[in-house]
Amino acid sequence: MENSIDGHNHTINLVERKNMLVTGVKKIDNFDSEEFLMDTVMGYLVVKGKDLELLKLDTMQQTVSIKGQINSMAYIENVKNKEKDTSIISRLFK
Repeated sequence: MENSIDGHNHTINLVERKNMLVTGVKKIDNFDSEEFLMDTVMGYLVVKGKDLELLKLDTMQQTVSIKGQINSMAYIENVKNKEKDTSIISRLFK
């Protein structure tokens, strides 16, 4: 998948559901071993899986490398509700 907005490319490369490289990442809002929430030039991207690890974050190149078992990825519209659901406090009191 590749797209360009304002000269910034956004690509997702996934190899054998174990290694993912995402370009066009503005920032990582939240991440843990089961989920990453990233703000990309194409909108917010959620990556879900198991044993996820941040391998590399390059803010100059706007790239993120993730390893682990990747089960799904999706773009989301309503980020504020998503952030509330994934906060550490809300997880502790579930």
